Amino acid sequence: MRGMVLRDRLPWRERSAMWKLGRLLSVFRKELRLAWAVLRDPRAPKAAKLATVLAALYVVSPLDFVSDFIPVLGWLDDGVIAYLLLQLAFKFLPPELLATLRARVAQGSPGKAAP
Repeated sequence: MRGMVLRDRLPWRERSAMWKLGRLLSVFRKELRLAWAVLRDPRAPKAAKLATVLAALYVVSPLDFVSDFIPVLGWLDDGVIAYLLLQLAFKFLPPELLATLRARVAQGSPGKAAP
């Protein structure tokens, strides 16, 4: 019993919720790296870069649709709006560029692309 990890002692429902949260954070991290790659790539259209910047500005802006003083709804509002703006930015990208950037992010190097 001493060598058991905390997650091994949790009921299966809580383990499932932790796994889902971990998976969600992993996907979120990849989307952020993809957004960074969009901003750095010179082939990305200006509309895609603008939507990406707007997503970041909305998250840090004090103006919201739902106030951040409402604990869960305020944060959920920021996340949903930013996610939708990032998806819009990705739709502005040509399919081959999006595939290239996704592959680069999957390899772990979202840096500047060669022209």
